[in-house]
Amino acid sequence: MKPRSNAPNARRTPEGAAPVDRAAVAAKACARIAEAWRLNNEQAAGLLDVSARTWARVKTGSWSGRLSQDQLLRASGLIGLYKGLHLYFSDPLADEWVRLANSGPAFGGRRPVDVMMAGGLPAILQTRDHVDALRGGA
Repeated sequence: MKPRSNAPNARRTPEGAAPVDRAAVAAKACARIAEAWRLNNEQAAGLLDVSARTWARVKTGSWSGRLSQDQLLRASGLIGLYKGLHLYFSDPLADEWVRLANSGPAFGGRRPVDVMMAGGLPAILQTRDHVDALRGGA
């Protein structure tokens, strides 16, 4: 009997890059979130910090690359934000929330998607923390 691996389909990658299977799952989740949130290509690529060309391949499912640790953390933050929004709001509002102007102190009247694009990973995590706090989870 062969010993089982924790990640049988994971290929070894250079230091700092995620195994390809984990990256593919994260990218697919981000593509689904971008579709649900009705983000344009520039917004979606900016949130994940990939080029427009890479995002086009991610969106069509033809991408099979690697994500850096930063990009994986961005994906994780976006996935957590998506889940938190759907736990707190009705589905239509949860998917629209990132595109609505927000008067909260973290947003200053701007849309969360714009704040997250401008602020990168720290802003994505701060936005997720904001929603978690609304739910009483932080």
